[in-house]
Amino acid sequence: MAKIKHSVATRKRKKKLLKKAKGYWGDRSKQFQQARRTLMHALVYAYRDRHNKKRTFRQLWIIRVNAACRSAGITYSNFMNGLKKANVNIDRKILADLAVKDEVAFKKLVELAKSSMIKVKAQNSK
Repeated sequence: MAKIKHSVATRKRKKKLLKKAKGYWGDRSKQFQQARRTLMHALVYAYRDRHNKKRTFRQLWIIRVNAACRSAGITYSNFMNGLKKANVNIDRKILADLAVKDEVAFKKLVELAKSSMIKVKAQNSK
């Protein structure tokens, strides 16, 4: 029976992994085993942080909208509730963008939210 050699496949596999580990500090980019361990850890971090990124951006948008709402004289929760009552379906990303770049449009949304909250309170008091 012929002897099977794996050197080509092994070299290819190791070179591919070391290429991904390029730029890592010290032997983590040069020695196969250390590079493999570091790369596996890095992939775990990357997977986790792809999901955390969504959470972080949502927090940022809420902070921006809240700051713009406070300067317009309304709280964030009342603003969002007023928009919901007025059937305005704009997500937080767009609201944050409006708050930063187009203050006039954002002020109109604030007025719309305030007026819809007043209408709801008037209907509830009857």
